[in-house]
Amino acid sequence: MEQNKLREERTSASTEIDDLKRVFQDRKRTNILNKVEQQTISFLVTRVPRSITSDMLTFAGTFGSVIVLAGFILATYFDRNYLLLGVLGLGINWLGDSLDGRVAYYRNIPRKWYGFSLDIIMDWMSTVLIGLGYMVYARNTYELIAFVFVVLYGWAMIISQLRYKITDVYSIDSGLVGPTEIRIILAIILLLEVMFGHLIEYFATGICITLLVINFIDTRKLLKLGDIRDNIEKNAKKVA
Repeated sequence: MEQNKLREERTSASTEIDDLKRVFQDRKRTNILNKVEQQTISFLVTRVPRSITSDMLTFAGTFGSVIVLAGFILATYFDRNYLLLGVLGLGINWLGDSLDGRVAYYRNIPRKWYGFSLDIIMDWMSTVLIGLGYMVYARNTYELIAFVFVVLYGWAMIISQLRYKITDVYSIDSGLVGPTEIRIILAIILLLEVMFGHLIEYFATGICITLLVINFIDTRKLLKLGDIRDNIEKNAKKVA
């Protein structure tokens, strides 16, 4: 009796491990918080109610960006402390964006290309909403920084899609930095802005410069990968 119970527990544990392995099978992560993030997601996916679908989580993530936008607007016209809404919004954005596809894979009902397409569109909308919020909040010529941020982040997204096309490996990170790290940095900047005021322009400028450098480096790597892929296909045609 005890042996049967032990066997059932082992089988159940093995099944759960396989389910959690499936959660991360569709992409490669290299960001510095990768391990902690995966452990957190593994904990959360098993606790998401069945009534909550992946699409719901995707739109919840986008709604988090709407909250960030609202925080910037309210901080501009009423009180700077409303920027704290942005911290909440970034947390909701991470929750929805991180769990939508993972929940689908955990439940073994992934829609790879549908989910991929929806995720990219919603991520771009989120980036535009956050950039728009900062544009409303920024003073004078610093409004341009919001535009530059949206352009540079869009550039990074394009690089990730092209890398996927060339290598067949989907990675949303640039080395040790990924969307999660960027959200944390933005949340810290908002907290510092609430405490001290008028620092966000300098941090935003720093982020844009950093993104510009990263994008140049990643573009160079991407072109090398494209050259390698071209040579492989060229040699394959010669052999054929």
